[in-house]
Amino acid sequence: MADILNIPDSEPTSSVQSESVVRLSRTPEITGCVFDIKKYAIHDGPGIRTTVFFKGCPLHCLWCQNPESWQKQPELGFRKGRCIRCGRCVEVCTHQAITMTRDQPVTDANKCNLCGECVNVCVAGAREIIGQEMTVDEVLTEVKKDVIFYDESRGGVTFSGGEPLMQPEFLLALLNRCQAQGIHTALDTSCYAEPEIVERTGKKTDLFLCDLKHMDGNIHERFTGVGNNLILDNIKRLSEAGKEIIIRIPVIPGFNDDQANIEATGKFAASLPSVNGIDILPYNRGGKEKSARLTAGVELMQTQTPNGEKMSSIAEILNNYGFEVRIGG
Repeated sequence: MADILNIPDSEPTSSVQSESVVRLSRTPEITGCVFDIKKYAIHDGPGIRTTVFFKGCPLHCLWCQNPESWQKQPELGFRKGRCIRCGRCVEVCTHQAITMTRDQPVTDANKCNLCGECVNVCVAGAREIIGQEMTVDEVLTEVKKDVIFYDESRGGVTFSGGEPLMQPEFLLALLNRCQAQGIHTALDTSCYAEPEIVERTGKKTDLFLCDLKHMDGNIHERFTGVGNNLILDNIKRLSEAGKEIIIRIPVIPGFNDDQANIEATGKFAASLPSVNGIDILPYNRGGKEKSARLTAGVELMQTQTPNGEKMSSIAEILNNYGFEVRIGG
């Protein structure tokens, strides 16, 4: 222990010092579950950015683009189209979680312990574990590789998901480290979290990208699983605290693209003095395709991607409330 703290063996330490050393050595390192780190992102805030995707989300939006983010823990993914039905995954599974049917191997998520052996032997790359526990240092190592691009483009790091606020201590540790190193931070969030968590992270975050799905609480709950009162209140609190906010609206035909909802959204945003822009994001059916890979199973709706004319008409409505509106983020 003396070597760790550079204390000579011959130098006595008091019992209080010894206890402090033991406590320090046993302090667990803060970790979090991340399912992707995207480099050179240009739609997740200003400039060139690195986007860190946190796993876990309290909302289950029926159009979700990242359904692999719903569960907070790592999970098994399977790409049926890649499988060559060799049976190696069945052979190595010591928990008998995988059985071979006539068409493909089938995994019982309740028996799988995510040991990764089936992934290791899959020569076709059909199996994967989605999400991994990472330390703050491991994430920062990836983020700092692109500091030169942040400096040249006035970019930075964006924490997204899933919902980063579901892992507040991990998020705060990352925000603190970025702030100490002068890296601009953005938080892409639904704002569905306890106000105290939003307040704490707000002190360390330069820019909030607040996702606003629908202004009607009942409709919001029917399509996302939660109401919107907490979300709206938290966005108001952030604005009252003077935090820079960009409102992001996923445009989902049949859910929130009607004029009444767009007008209500524009009116709400206009009431917040620190909102300096709105991004409207057309529905992306990629989430539907990804949901089929998840062993646990996720059922999503599928609708049509809004055309350019529809997106332009929505932008025009929001422009009338005095906002610069970007299509596609």
